[in-house]
Amino acid sequence: MKFIKPKLLVLFVSFLFLANIFPAYSQTSPFSFQKYVNESGDTLNYRQLSPDYDTMQRYPLVIFLHGSGERGSDNEAQLKWGVMNFAKEQNMIMYHAIIIAPQCPEKMSWANLSRTKHNTELYLQPTPSRPMELLIELIQKLKRELPIDTNRIYITGLSMGGFGTYDAIERYPHLFAAAVPVCGGGNVSRVASIAHIPIWIFLGAEDPTVNPVFSLNMLEALTKSGAHPGFTQYPEVGHFSWLGAYSDPLMMEWMFRQHK
Repeated sequence: MKFIKPKLLVLFVSFLFLANIFPAYSQTSPFSFQKYVNESGDTLNYRQLSPDYDTMQRYPLVIFLHGSGERGSDNEAQLKWGVMNFAKEQNMIMYHAIIIAPQCPEKMSWANLSRTKHNTELYLQPTPSRPMELLIELIQKLKRELPIDTNRIYITGLSMGGFGTYDAIERYPHLFAAAVPVCGGGNVSRVASIAHIPIWIFLGAEDPTVNPVFSLNMLEALTKSGAHPGFTQYPEVGHFSWLGAYSDPLMMEWMFRQHK
């Protein structure tokens, strides 16, 4: 009987672990390649996952905003983290949702925020970023063309996308039925306008990239405004808090039962 050498066994187990954490997201992806071009010729690449439509039904729409490392023009990288959890067979069977994963161009951002000199407070700039403008245009277009339940439009994002999630709901507070910002932050002076939106905040307590104080500030401000946000802070976790957030079946179930 032949035995696998210990080093080979470790490499094999490591491969399986990484394959689960970093799933293939290109050729085998169920997300179709799409592109939105407005009348001015501005373009937003995105990927779309859709259930088999029943013309008698309306479907929830989920907007997923990636982080800064996935910016570009390949229309691929935005599937690297988090969003593939929505494509799991069990979730597709249970929730029958339309999932949109846009890609932010290089050197741009979902949010248009300024920070104080102490870097602990955020302020919304008067106009949205160009990618955010295009995203909202895309959502309006999809509402006209697809069987979307307009009372069940959800938005979520990680890191740069977490800031973008807050930016979107603070600028368009009547568009979304729920929001799940992961390691992000928003403008605490604007929370009264979003206190009616169900929000579940996720972060890692040891995040070295996005200061946890941004999430904590939003939690405090929302609570003072009469909101009841969900809040999950993973102990001994750094920037990769989205691994837990998007793998959490309770989060999925909670989000998809929210209605305006």
